[in-house]
Amino acid sequence: MKIIGVIPARYKSSRFPGKPLADICGKPMIWWVYQQCKKVKDFSEVYVATDDDKIYEECQALGIQVIMTSDKHKTGTDRIGEVAEKIPADLIVNIQGDEPLLEPDTIRAAIEPFYTNPDLQVSNLMTKINDPVDVVNFTVPKVITNKENIGIYLTRSTAPYPKGSIEYNYYKQVCVYGFKPEALKFYCEYGKKYGKAKIEKIEDIEILRFIENGYKVQYIEVDSDTVAVDTPNDLERVREIVANRLNNKK
Repeated sequence: MKIIGVIPARYKSSRFPGKPLADICGKPMIWWVYQQCKKVKDFSEVYVATDDDKIYEECQALGIQVIMTSDKHKTGTDRIGEVAEKIPADLIVNIQGDEPLLEPDTIRAAIEPFYTNPDLQVSNLMTKINDPVDVVNFTVPKVITNKENIGIYLTRSTAPYPKGSIEYNYYKQVCVYGFKPEALKFYCEYGKKYGKAKIEKIEDIEILRFIENGYKVQYIEVDSDTVAVDTPNDLERVREIVANRLNNKK
């Protein structure tokens, strides 16, 4: 299979404008994400997909492959869909541009199920929540699956509710997705015709569009202590982690 990695990046984030260019130990956040993706041997190519001149120019200056996309896209998955139309591939992997701590093996976990299941259309990652704060943090989508780890629901609320026993492990979404081109085509065409799906719009979680419309989204559990940068406080956490890692290498 020809597999490409795509990192959507936009400047006008409602919670954190300019986030992809936020400095982390001397390099912009998008650079750190790109470097991790380049270590995944399954990728034929890795691209940043943006609608912003500042991000585009910074990527070019840093030697990052970058594609300019429309500024009309309502979601990152729509942006990935445009890239899929421009660059033919058998599998497109979406890696969020705000997760600079993602390890290459974690990214690769979203690819592996496609090697053994030719009917699979969409994959996503999840990891066990170890910090109780994340269970109630609305910026952290919680993942609910069946026994085969097929996605049933994602929510920003604390769910499911452990009525019978508190012995329950909560899982959070790790924003790495594997998409077959036909799945991306469905997503984009649905959006043009209907906008966001009903629950997708309420929760503001893109993957729900697939689940609501009957797609089997395969979840893969990974051991990942990644921190998604949604706020300036998240950025400070990531800066500290990266700085410690760099110091340990000295």
